[in-house]
Amino acid sequence: MLNKKKIFLITGVAGFIGSHTAEAIADMGYFVKGIDNYVSGSPKNIKNLIKRKNFKFKKIDIREIKKNEIFFKDVDYVIHFAGVGSIIPSIEEPSYYFENNIIGTSKVLECCINNKIKSFVYAASSSCYGIAKTPTDEESSISCEHPYSLSKYLGEQLSFHMSKVYNLDVKSIRIFNAYGPRINTKGMYGTVFAVFLKQILENKPLTVVGNGKQKRDYVFVSDVANAFILACLKKTKSNIFNLGSNNPKSVNELIQLMTKKNYKIIRLKNRPAEPHITHADISRLKKELNWKPKISFEEGVAEIMKDINYWKSSKLWTKSSIKFATKKWFDYLK
Repeated sequence: MLNKKKIFLITGVAGFIGSHTAEAIADMGYFVKGIDNYVSGSPKNIKNLIKRKNFKFKKIDIREIKKNEIFFKDVDYVIHFAGVGSIIPSIEEPSYYFENNIIGTSKVLECCINNKIKSFVYAASSSCYGIAKTPTDEESSISCEHPYSLSKYLGEQLSFHMSKVYNLDVKSIRIFNAYGPRINTKGMYGTVFAVFLKQILENKPLTVVGNGKQKRDYVFVSDVANAFILACLKKTKSNIFNLGSNNPKSVNELIQLMTKKNYKIIRLKNRPAEPHITHADISRLKKELNWKPKISFEEGVAEIMKDINYWKSSKLWTKSSIKFATKKWFDYLK
């Protein structure tokens, strides 16, 4: 049954997390509006949503939104995923990241203020902590190591500044390592999942950085979506929340779950300014939003492997192509 009392708008709705969040909200019976410019997201991610009566889409570049944009009218909650990600391109084109993640965010915030929207939830990045002490809580020191992390952090700070000046309810969720079906398949060198899945499909060696013992705090995309929905619906004060599983897993553990056998591996050099471990302290999220992760790492990886062919169109990464793609990483982040 459609709940007409609440309308959500999701920026970056055709992206990995945005599309899953929109589906979850629509399944709850709420009306969902979504915007995207299809630079990072893909139309195939929302092909099923487009057919639904409680979903409406508009192609918009957030950098070009006017504060009186009619698509924001009558919206109660805005969840802001739109922007650009990935470390390497941000080193090559920092201004592009600042335009999207800072200026674009300011445009969305102006729409929220002009349309008297109740709540704005910002998708922040845990990369703002840099190489941090673990477990990492929200009071940990900020150490942006590359333009991507800086652009996301400044977008967060801008959101809270607008909250203070214009009395807009703002919550920021610093995502650690989200994974799940539809994780990025774009051409840029990025997530270990997309890289490994394509290599497995092509029966090629897996390219592993260092000894594979480095750990990441992986959190499944449906759990991520649930946290953002709760941040909208729960009546709590503006705040920052870390979002992870509080259970870091190594690259070697991931390989075992993906391959179930001894798989050929090519070792790559350790990268500068990259943490050996990420580990989120999620106690604030649990306490204030009554959230906890429901999907185990084993369950999540199994869910991805059910539709491994989704990554057939992904770029196949090799030792030489990765070396070329990460050259500026090694040149600048020494």
